[in-house]
Amino acid sequence: MMMAKVICVQLVSMLGYDFLFQDVDIVWFKNPLEYFALPAAKQFDVFFQDDGSRSVRYAPYSANSGFYFIRHNDRTRHFLTSLLLSGDLILKTDSHQQALIAIMSEHVSLFGLKAKVLSRDEEEFPGGWHWNQHSGKYLRSFFQGDVQPYIFHMSWTKNKDNKLLYFRQMGEWFTKDMCIGKTQDNIVKEVAGASVGDLSPCCAAQPLFSCHYRDKPSKTPCKDSPPIDKGRPSWW
Repeated sequence: MMMAKVICVQLVSMLGYDFLFQDVDIVWFKNPLEYFALPAAKQFDVFFQDDGSRSVRYAPYSANSGFYFIRHNDRTRHFLTSLLLSGDLILKTDSHQQALIAIMSEHVSLFGLKAKVLSRDEEEFPGGWHWNQHSGKYLRSFFQGDVQPYIFHMSWTKNKDNKLLYFRQMGEWFTKDMCIGKTQDNIVKEVAGASVGDLSPCCAAQPLFSCHYRDKPSKTPCKDSPPIDKGRPSWW
């Protein structure tokens, strides 16, 4: 899977396109491509969401490899080809993200690659670091409508099951239960109105909110739910 994430973007780059790569645990509130088209953004070759972690493993950039924008040019094509040819580093570190940051650091220094990490201290591109803030400051502002981010990336979770439950608490889940965990063929067979190329019967018009963990952010209070981390009080 980690190598597949490298190959697919390198092929697109070689075809001469700018592109946005993102994991599936992301919701859009505004079109992020508009941000990368701003005049001030055009000086940079690559943009990465801030992972939030400040561990040595992801130094010096702390770039999140689950959301990034690449502008096609000779520098980025060389960068992505170098990453593709560094499969041994990915296998050794057991991390696509760690290998990408190491190679990006080299290309910034040696070849003038212009990299920008979208700071976790700004409001436009939040993720798992904001979700897990002890203060809850960012998510409280989000629920009150005081911040208007482009996206939210539900990173920093133990597994995909938690991602789903967190999105439900956040009020950003729109997939009906009858379609979860099923292939398109099964959905077409089992869900009334669904057809190949049209799975709209799986989509809810309003968010499917539900409470699961009292110690994680939620659009409305979930004080009666159990904590996911033992002994933690209600987020509310």
